[in-house]
Amino acid sequence: MDALITSGLAIGLAEIGDKTQLLTLLLIARFARPWPIFWAIVVATLINHGVSAWLGATLVDLIDPRLMTALVGMAFIGMGLWLLKPDDEDGLEAGAPGHGVFLTSFVLFFLAEIGDKTQIATVLLAARFEDVLMVTLGTTLGMLAANAPVLWLGARFCERLPMRAIHLLACLVFILLGIWVVIVEAKAWQWLTG
Repeated sequence: MDALITSGLAIGLAEIGDKTQLLTLLLIARFARPWPIFWAIVVATLINHGVSAWLGATLVDLIDPRLMTALVGMAFIGMGLWLLKPDDEDGLEAGAPGHGVFLTSFVLFFLAEIGDKTQIATVLLAARFEDVLMVTLGTTLGMLAANAPVLWLGARFCERLPMRAIHLLACLVFILLGIWVVIVEAKAWQWLTG
């Protein structure tokens, strides 16, 4: 359950104010059909994050466990710092009408997640917990927790959130998780003291 809860919380916080949340707002404004967009987000995220989690769990088997743990911890710290940089909003378009709401939303959401912070975080979370299923479910639930309210509440929802405070909280969660992994789980202090 740790993998599910940690993954959901980390991704849910990281997604608030992310470009995929802005894409969700754009899609609902364009199509005004929340359910097909919702299911497109679910399917796109399950596929994208499932592959990412598999990659993260596979990396653990290829690298010395202690080194991998230290690398994952340092990557979490880097991810936390990366969250301070706002996402680039270029390329967020709803596509030509006539492709269908689900298909358009699926393709755009899937492409928006490739190389995104949350995809990389999913790789790291799976490397940390070595549980592809729970990490995939957790990150998908976190994605939905951040994006589903936008589908039904739209711009009113986004405007009222303290984005800066939420980004700082997400940053803090990743940095603290990284410090914990490096110091406690990788026992990096033993490497330094000999």
